[in-house]
Amino acid sequence: MSVAAHLGINLAEYDARIRTFIPDYEEMLDAAAALVRPGARRVVDLGTGTGALAARCLVRAPRARLVGIDVDPAMARVAARRLGTRASFVTGDFARVPVPRCDTLVSSFALHHVRTRAAKARVYARLRRALSRGGQLIVVDCQPASDPAIAAQQVDAWRRHLRRRYPRAKADGFLRAWSREDVYVPLEAELTLMRRARLKPEVVWRKGAFAVVRAT
Repeated sequence: MSVAAHLGINLAEYDARIRTFIPDYEEMLDAAAALVRPGARRVVDLGTGTGALAARCLVRAPRARLVGIDVDPAMARVAARRLGTRASFVTGDFARVPVPRCDTLVSSFALHHVRTRAAKARVYARLRRALSRGGQLIVVDCQPASDPAIAAQQVDAWRRHLRRRYPRAKADGFLRAWSREDVYVPLEAELTLMRRARLKPEVVWRKGAFAVVRAT
């Protein structure tokens, strides 16, 4: 399934609609891009989508080249038009295709497509091997609280955000549909998976169910 189909929208609508789906979307991407070192030389973006985070990374690191990995070739074509000659692309599942050696790995709203924690542990181990010494992994995603009551409050806040733009039934339907495809690992469990892969994670931005994590 393409990302646009998963979200229930047309690809041409993606950039505008994603901001109505995810609260504080721009703020999260800005926080993630700010972590990219200006001297970075190769950035690999897992689940590039239309290149919103990738574009910010290339501004932040003016000498960097970017490799985008995305399973959806239509998305990759949109990103290629956006990013120009500094970017190249690999079409495939980032959990399976070779991840190029790099000093910076980034991912926004892609790792939640990994279905099990065991599979995600394997992904993190692969990503660590791809990083050069001193490199960093920067992840933007939905990572709710471990406490069920707090997690429920976070989902309610997300639902209220959706209902500002969509009728109640449609907003609730979005969350139900996404939950069938996405796996939102609690933040503390996510950090544990990173540590088991011998990464050193730090939460640098957090609001509601969403977080930006840097792991070195």
